[in-house]
Amino acid sequence: MLKGMRDDVVAVQERDPAARGAVEVVLLYPGLHAVWAHRVSHTLWIHGARFGARALSQAARFATGVEIHPAATIGPRLFIDHAAGVVIGETAEVGADVTVYHGVTLGGLSLDKVKRHPTVGDRVIIGAGAKVLGPVQIGADSRIGANAVLVKSVAPNSTVVGVPGQVLAPQVEGEPDNAHDPVVAGTDPDPVAFAVRSLLRRVAALEEASGNDPEAQIYRPDGVWEFDDYAI
Repeated sequence: MLKGMRDDVVAVQERDPAARGAVEVVLLYPGLHAVWAHRVSHTLWIHGARFGARALSQAARFATGVEIHPAATIGPRLFIDHAAGVVIGETAEVGADVTVYHGVTLGGLSLDKVKRHPTVGDRVIIGAGAKVLGPVQIGADSRIGANAVLVKSVAPNSTVVGVPGQVLAPQVEGEPDNAHDPVVAGTDPDPVAFAVRSLLRRVAALEEASGNDPEAQIYRPDGVWEFDDYAI
């Protein structure tokens, strides 16, 4: 267990540039405290001390802002950054080296006592506010964008954004390390803007082919709509 705790501290230092030292991480990172509390409560749970496990998990929730059911399976070196508002359900399974940002929910869609929470592969990054619901599987090395709502399984190396979550493109060999991912930072292109731009270009091409003035058919009052700016 001590080696696992040491690995958790190293994981925080490697993935958070704001971490200035091991002592700071151990004392001041509530996400780390939540992970450690879960490791103890999970041990109690699997040895039959269910009430004690739930009591410890609830105490950790009040102390850290992170709620992890003691039955959930959490792999090594999980990093919960900022910690606030994270919920991980009873039948969730989280792989190794996963990074979770604040406001993330790994929740269920069923009231039946079955596998009803997500399975998260190794090295997955889940952005702030994302919701992953149901017994879906997230393939290893995937990235779930901020505020995405994912209700279907995705293959390894997928990048998911939007509501409902849509796969943009698989990660390709040679891309930079995704420890600080553009999806999480909000710099990935807007797929809705791309779709609208493609439609407008297609309409303009059809208008031109038919001999009409493409600009004449576009309703675009000054200050309301700009072709390259969808922030109306």
